[in-house]
Amino acid sequence: MIICAGNNETFKFAKAMGVGLVESAINMTRQCLFDKPEYILFIGSAGSYGNHKIFDIIESNTAANLELSFLENNSYTPLDNVLKSDNKLVQNQTIVNSSNYITTNSDLAKKFNDYNMGIENMEFFSLVQVAKEFNISIGGIFVVTNYTNENAHQDFMDNHIEAKEKLTKYLIEKNIIK
Repeated sequence: MIICAGNNETFKFAKAMGVGLVESAINMTRQCLFDKPEYILFIGSAGSYGNHKIFDIIESNTAANLELSFLENNSYTPLDNVLKSDNKLVQNQTIVNSSNYITTNSDLAKKFNDYNMGIENMEFFSLVQVAKEFNISIGGIFVVTNYTNENAHQDFMDNHIEAKEKLTKYLIEKNIIK
């Protein structure tokens, strides 16, 4: 099953699950309860913490939930905040960080690299967590639309349409879709 976030990030060949950690978790749980897929492939956009360029395609099966406050030693969590799925479809092991907030501070964004985080996407962590709960293999394929800096939103808006086209072309080339 191919899924995506929703709102303005939809694809005709993917089922929308919702934007952010909460909506995507609720809707993915509902999907698994009523029509459990054998495998989940999440596709979407991502912001780069600096090591990936605009329009790079990133594959991953590892998600994290590391918040900005943690980087400043203002918080901690007793929860497992890095999850990995066992799957064979995706090749790259870039860690995708997820939060309901988009990073706009480029200095803090670079600190994510110290924790081996490569990109951020709002939904992937919750989707991996739900998939693990239902023993479903999950992978993600992302296209970078912006850097995590003060221009993140405008760059996302400027690049989003072209990024979706490039991601669709990539999926066709990999014979994931036709």
